[in-house]
Amino acid sequence: MLLPFNDDNPLEGITYPYVTWGLIAVNVAVFVLIQHGYRPEIDVASAFGYGAIPAVVNHAAVLPSEYVRLPPELTLVSYMFLHGGWLHLIGNMAFLWVFGDNVEDALGHARFLAFYLLCGVAGGLAHSLAMPDSASPLVGASAGISGLVGAYLMLHPNVRIWVLMFLRVPLRVPAIWPLGAWIGFQLWNLATTGEQDTAWWAHIGGLVAGAVLVVFMRRKGVPLWVTTRDGTPDGAPPV
Repeated sequence: MLLPFNDDNPLEGITYPYVTWGLIAVNVAVFVLIQHGYRPEIDVASAFGYGAIPAVVNHAAVLPSEYVRLPPELTLVSYMFLHGGWLHLIGNMAFLWVFGDNVEDALGHARFLAFYLLCGVAGGLAHSLAMPDSASPLVGASAGISGLVGAYLMLHPNVRIWVLMFLRVPLRVPAIWPLGAWIGFQLWNLATTGEQDTAWWAHIGGLVAGAVLVVFMRRKGVPLWVTTRDGTPDGAPPV
């Protein structure tokens, strides 16, 4: 397991990543105040009320009235701010902390927020299409985080990042190594596992959305595949 905790990638287009910080704050607040995260178990009413349930999103089933909080379509956004436990929350927020600021820097504040939400919606739709009859609520920021992974690799594949291997050993490696391994892990589990506790299709949907959207949503003049300190793409001469 590789957990990122820092990157060597200064901001250039913005001063502070306000949206990234805001998203982290909202996720933590929802977990503590709405899901009652001080309990060891996820709050069931919140999970069914705000989670994205494929059968309900696809209008193949109707949620019992006592659980209804939002129209099914809006749960494709609200599910992104729920988590299944402290470890789920901390893991997602670590990725958001490390990679969110540089993607926000490349897109600008408003477009970054739209980008993040669109990646989450894409992941929720991918999961709902892959498991159309599932009555289990999808929760977690993982699809939005996957979008950040896809965008970061499109922008900064060789920037050095610090990761904890097995949550113990610190390593400083190019981003493409741990993030590429993370993508391979998603694809491997999607192809081989029959376990449905993790929404692998949501991860893939968010990842693909992020890699595609960043091409069109980045600020003018922001290059792709930047790997050098002077901002030139890999293999290009310095300017």
